[in-house]
Amino acid sequence: MAVVHDDPLFPLPESAEELAACLADPEWRLFSGCLYKIMIKGDDKVRPDGSVEEADSFVLPFKPNRAQRRFISRLWHRNLILKARQLGFTTLIAVMWLDHALFNANQRCGIIAQDREAAEAIFRDKVRFAYDNLPIEIRERFPLDRDSAAELLFKHNNSSVRVATSMRSGTIHRLHVSEFGKICAKYPDKAQEVVTGSIPAVPLNAVLVIESTAEGREGDFYKMVQAAEADEASAKELTPRDYRLHFYAWWMEDSYQIDPRTVDLTREDHEYFDAVEVAVKAALDIDLQLTPGQKAWYAATKRADFNGAEERMWQEYPSFPAESFQISTQGNWYAKDMVALRKRGGVTRVPALDLPVNTFWDIGNSDGCAIWFHQELRGEDRFINYFEAHGEDLRHYVKELRDTGYVFGAHFLPHDADHKRLSDFNKSTREMLEQLLPGERFVVVPVITELVNGIHQTRKHLKSAYFDQTACDKGIKRIEGYRKRFNRADNRFTDQPDKSNGCSEGADALRQWAQAKELGLIESASGRSSRYEEPPPADWRT
Repeated sequence: MAVVHDDPLFPLPESAEELAACLADPEWRLFSGCLYKIMIKGDDKVRPDGSVEEADSFVLPFKPNRAQRRFISRLWHRNLILKARQLGFTTLIAVMWLDHALFNANQRCGIIAQDREAAEAIFRDKVRFAYDNLPIEIRERFPLDRDSAAELLFKHNNSSVRVATSMRSGTIHRLHVSEFGKICAKYPDKAQEVVTGSIPAVPLNAVLVIESTAEGREGDFYKMVQAAEADEASAKELTPRDYRLHFYAWWMEDSYQIDPRTVDLTREDHEYFDAVEVAVKAALDIDLQLTPGQKAWYAATKRADFNGAEERMWQEYPSFPAESFQISTQGNWYAKDMVALRKRGGVTRVPALDLPVNTFWDIGNSDGCAIWFHQELRGEDRFINYFEAHGEDLRHYVKELRDTGYVFGAHFLPHDADHKRLSDFNKSTREMLEQLLPGERFVVVPVITELVNGIHQTRKHLKSAYFDQTACDKGIKRIEGYRKRFNRADNRFTDQPDKSNGCSEGADALRQWAQAKELGLIESASGRSSRYEEPPPADWRT
């Protein structure tokens, strides 16, 4: 990587009085281009052989772009930024925090990054770089009392800027949590520490900024965004405890466009852009008209950077808020499958029919239990309801079943339902359920040797599945949130499930359905073919 050019800062006012007045004005300090420099990295290029050519960097005077200016104008006490990639918010906030520390006494400004490498890069390339490149006559006014690899402490006013992976001690007057969605996805313990330790350290009269691209529908970042979105939709008057949502789509960045003559758009591309313009109007009340250059950039980026995977584009370059969470993280088992299912209308209104209802269970080793309610019609697997609870005994679930009013076909239980439990009077789960529901039929699904095989079977049969969008809403979120365990040491996802986010019971219960279907157990339990055939129509001539 090389620095191809280094543009000078704009000249400072020549008179001492004018300079003093400008330095006392925060808006001038941030918008003038006279104080702060930033380093901008260009886009890496992929060579024909697949190798990556690292892009050059550019050193420029800092002047906020359109998205950054909008954020500054809407700054609140507690802020959530849901955004597309590379809009420069980490750079912006690093400069803002440095500026605040330089010109205000006894202030503690912090940035939390997802890991040590990211923390070091933010401190080196954004905080320290901006300080080192201040005009010499300005930097001399702000000598350092402490200069470490992660903190600048200023001698003239006892203020500091620090970058770390966690902050718990003392009061933090300005805190930025960078890529919190990624922290929630990969480091749930660290995310919990941020929520319980770092955020409470920010007083209500201070400023907190939590920023990230989307990383699935589970975790604190998603919950925070949902709550903030609801407040915005209801036009609630925010208190200092409430979060203000800031959403920045890819089309808000002026540079995200290329020569449209270089890209051929498909029919699916045109359909997507038409749908986006409608969705943006509905979600943001903006009459969006994408230019040919913007459409070309989006299509080219999806093909080149993500091999055409639209779900990755939705995550990294969302067009409207809800699109950010139409997928989950890279490590989610069923991300692509659920995208395809939604695309074909598999999440819709699925009414209960006058047919037997099968249930599929997972009874967790801890205290969770999940149940799917299913009917089959003409080869369609129709999920009409979902229920889960935690910390309840079997009588609770039996009552739930009875309260539905359904006529049941068979109840499919996981393989360990036949295991006798000394704590339950040496009875198995199936035996206890047979006592509580006399006359009902229970089937135990055999254990599968490899979990991955069961997941492949689930993917296969999801192609014929339909879910009621209301009654199965929580279960759908469990499927979409079911992810692989992340190995921090190897920095990769494993083939073992992550059971920390509460999604495993719902996903495992659905897997019982797929395994039972694969083995023909559903048809066997019914005593007839599960293929529903309507009687032939009456002869119209009679």
